[in-house]
Parts: sequence; C-alpha cells; structure tokens
Amino acid sequence: MRTQIKLRQLPLLALVLLLSACGAKEAKKPPRTPEVGYVVLKTQDVPLEVVLGGRTNAYEISDVRPQVNGVIKARKFVEGGVVKQGQTLYEIDPSLYQAAVAQAAANLQNAEATRDAAVAKAARYKPLAAMEAVAKQDYTDAEAAAKQAIAQVAQNQAALDTAKINLKYTTVPAPITGRIGRSLVTTGALVTSGQTTALANIQRLDPIYVDITQSSADVVALRRALSSGGVTPSEATVQLTLEDGSPYALPGRIEFSETLVDQTTGSVTIRARFPNPQGLLLPGMFVRAKLSQVTARNAILVPQQGVSRDPRGNATVYLVGADNKAMLKAVSASRTVGTDWLVESGLAAGDKVIVEGLDRVKPNQPIKPVPAGSPPHRPQPGSGDNSGDRHRG
Repeated sequence: MRTQIKLRQLPLLALVLLLSACGAKEAKKPPRTPEVGYVVLKTQDVPLEVVLGGRTNAYEISDVRPQVNGVIKARKFVEGGVVKQGQTLYEIDPSLYQAAVAQAAANLQNAEATRDAAVAKAARYKPLAAMEAVAKQDYTDAEAAAKQAIAQVAQNQAALDTAKINLKYTTVPAPITGRIGRSLVTTGALVTSGQTTALANIQRLDPIYVDITQSSADVVALRRALSSGGVTPSEATVQLTLEDGSPYALPGRIEFSETLVDQTTGSVTIRARFPNPQGLLLPGMFVRAKLSQVTARNAILVPQQGVSRDPRGNATVYLVGADNKAMLKAVSASRTVGTDWLVESGLAAGDKVIVEGLDRVKPNQPIKPVPAGSPPHRPQPGSGDNSGDRHRG
C-alpha cells in the first residue's frame, strides 16, 4: 500500500522539479536593454515670438466742420457709407455768399476804371512836366494817384477771391476717403465756422492701425539682449488673433515704437499697420498680436518631450552617452518656441537627446539608441534578443 502511494507521488515530484528548473533559467535571463529614440541637435536661427495685447485704431480720422456760417440746405451722403475725398456732403444756403461775390466783382470793376484813368493822367503829365508845361508837383500827385488806383484794384481782386472761396465753402466736401458715421446735424440747422460740434466723422479703415502695448521692463530687457550681441532684430511682421480666438488672415508690419513710457501703465506703445480690405477690423477692437522682435543666432531647440523637470524645477535631458549609456544632463531652458524648448546652455550641436522611451531609462543605464521616429523593434520569441520595445513619448 505504501509502495503504491510513493509511485503515485513520483509524477507530481517530477513536475515540481521541472518548474523549479524553468524558474531558475528565467532568473538567470539578463534584463532587457531598452530601445530609445534620439534626435541630433543642431544650431539654427530662431525668431523669438511674444504675444501682446493691443487695440485697433483708424488709419485716418477727420471731423467734418463748416467753414462758413449758414443754414444747412441739404445732406448729400448715406450715413454709414463710404465717401470719397472731395465728395459733397452738405450744402449750406449760398444766397448771401453769391451776393457777396457779385458785390466784390462790381467793386473790382469800379477800381479798374479808376486805375485806368489815373494811369492815363500820369502818362500825359510826364512829358509836360519835363517841358515844365505843368508843375512838377502836379505830375507827382498824378503818379501817386495812379499807384493808389493800382493798389485798390489788387485789394478788390483779393476781396473777390475771398468771396468766391466763401461761396465754395457753402458746399462741404469730404476731407478724406473713408467710412462716414451718422450725421450730427439735420437739414435746416444753423451752423457756424467756429462751432465745436462736428457735422459728421469720417474714418479710413483700410489700412488700419493696431496699437500694441509692451511693458517697459520687457523693452529694457530687449535692448540689453540686442546690445549683448546674442540676438539680432527680426523682421517687423505681426499676426493677429481676434477677440473670438480666430486668427486674422492678413499679416501686418510694425510702423514704429514710441520712446515715451506711459506713466499710468508703465508700458510702451508699438504701432503696427494691417490691410483691412473687408472691413473686418473696426476701431476699438481688442486683439492679440504675435510678433518677433529679435532672432536668436545659433540657438538650439529640443523637443518638449525630451526635457524633464527635477523636484526643484530645473530642466534636465537624457543624452546618448559613451558606450550607449543614458547620461542625465542639467540644462537651462526658460522658454518654448512652438513645440520645442529653447536651450540657452548645457547642450551643443551634435548631442544626441533621447526623446522616445524615456519612461524606461535611468542614469548610466545601457540603452539601444535609434533615430527618433524609427519603427519600434519587436524581438521574435526565442530569438534571444533582449532589447525591449520603446514607448513613444
């Protein structure tokens, strides 16, 4: 009986021994070498962009004002429409000014007749005075009267010109081309040349200005960076984002930057000009402007997934070191450029930064580096390849 029990236990004992042997083999199997993807760094010129707030302003603004006194006879424009420079906007009753022109013309004719008689008299006295047929004083008086008559003609001519100008001002033209607002006076209203209230307002909106504000501290830092030689001025191109978050399709250009700091806000105004053919931008709109004021020369960019932060917030990267070992390196990276970090120090051109498979990498650990974006290596069962699949990150 005991012999039968021992015989039955033999297969179970063999199975236990077999499993123990397999476990021992698995324990002796070396750890897998993680596969990582890397990028080779290179230097390049990088525009450093900033996003600043701004407001739109009309390219030209003009108040329509009367130059003469009178009663508005007619309005000749559609409120809210586009008017052309020189187009008649209002008509002022011209009756008094037409009469003034007629009176000035008559005065001029009278002065011209007096001038002709005085000049002829002086001409006749001249030879007689030379022969002493008339007194020299009489000739002198005649010559003076002729000159006075000539001057009187000039005065009356000027008065006629003034009367014609005033008559012309009875039609009020558009001083600029642009979109006109509502009329602030109606037909029959009395207007004067010195009134403070405008008849209407015209704004030219194509092109249009965007006044961008930047803190004076940033301006000082920018000028210091330019003076250090590490950066150079960039092209003055600006992109806009509208209030609803949508981008404005047409780029603008910086016109100038003020040299005066606003004492209430501590900011400097940068003015940019944008084309506005569709009239999408209206005066007073708040926009976000993206512009590059400087370009970093020989800069190094590292993909964001390749840069980590330690508990103190310092930036670190893993490099492919000697003998294909992961090397942890501290770097200085204070700003992003698109999907990359701009590294100011700690790296050089030619360094291989690991950007894939970082979740399985430790300092000084052996690795299997491949160019980033390569298809992951998947070992076949029983091939003896101990390298692990890398995780994209």
